[in-house]
Amino acid sequence: MANLETTYMGLKLKNPIVVSSSGLTDSIDKLVKLEKAGAGAVVLKSIFEEQINTQADALLSVDSQANVYAEAQDYINNYIKANDLDIYLSLIKEAKEKLSIPVIASINCVNASEWVDFAQKIESAGADAIEVNVFVVPIDKYKDANEYEEIYYKIVDDIKSKIKIPISIKLGSYFTNLLRVANKLHGIGADALVLFNRFYEPDIDIDTLKITSADLYSYPSEIRKTLRWVGMLSPQLSNVEISASTGVHDSEAVIKLLLAGAQTVQVCSLLYQEGFETIGEITEEISKWMNEKEFKYIKDFRGLLSYKRAENPAMYERSQFMKYFSN
Repeated sequence: MANLETTYMGLKLKNPIVVSSSGLTDSIDKLVKLEKAGAGAVVLKSIFEEQINTQADALLSVDSQANVYAEAQDYINNYIKANDLDIYLSLIKEAKEKLSIPVIASINCVNASEWVDFAQKIESAGADAIEVNVFVVPIDKYKDANEYEEIYYKIVDDIKSKIKIPISIKLGSYFTNLLRVANKLHGIGADALVLFNRFYEPDIDIDTLKITSADLYSYPSEIRKTLRWVGMLSPQLSNVEISASTGVHDSEAVIKLLLAGAQTVQVCSLLYQEGFETIGEITEEISKWMNEKEFKYIKDFRGLLSYKRAENPAMYERSQFMKYFSN
């Protein structure tokens, strides 16, 4: 009988399926349903610094006089931050009371200084871990890549120096040397990496001549980038756990990412489109596959087809893709 139990950042999971931070994880009712459906862990919807600042700005704009007084602005900013944080902390506390699976909080950072205090309070509320969701758009043509990377390092270092619970950092793929960045983040204190963050992407409506948002849901084909980098990073950073995300739409995708070396696999778009019950279907299909291949535990095949263990590891390299078509 296949055993799907695994660990992630030192936490015990009944299976490697983690529900990503999203609107699916923003209420106790949904979280209870996700656990019942078979989720191994949940990442709560992020608390966004940008959203908090926007709310504060909107409130200040109602009374233009408030902008004259720094004290009024500080009061409104602090009030909104405290109120939003209290709501989030209450969600964590209730989730820990009602769920038996790990509850991972999520913070979306812009400035590290604003979030160290939040991280400490999230830890006190009982969260099992924190997923740090960072993305800095490199738009300054005079800045070197390492200057942007230093922002990530500082955020992780500042947060990790103040809390004891494990943290993961959710990254995008826009790095010149992702392996170096991942290695340094781990050295600073990140317990795991989440690959990859699926950011807002713009589109253009040629009829209205306006910029709009692209499709919010991922597509199955988007797993390719995740698969490549999970496969390449996992064997070279053996002490770094990777949670694979983006493009996961069925059990086959989950199995592929585990074979590439992922510790856990995060799902989101699939649940929006097909419903929570698909979690159970995925775990059943993984169990069936494991039984057919005579794998008793996840660890028996995790990383079996990673960069260093695959029969032809060069298949992970972009140059081989180019050579294939040039020939």
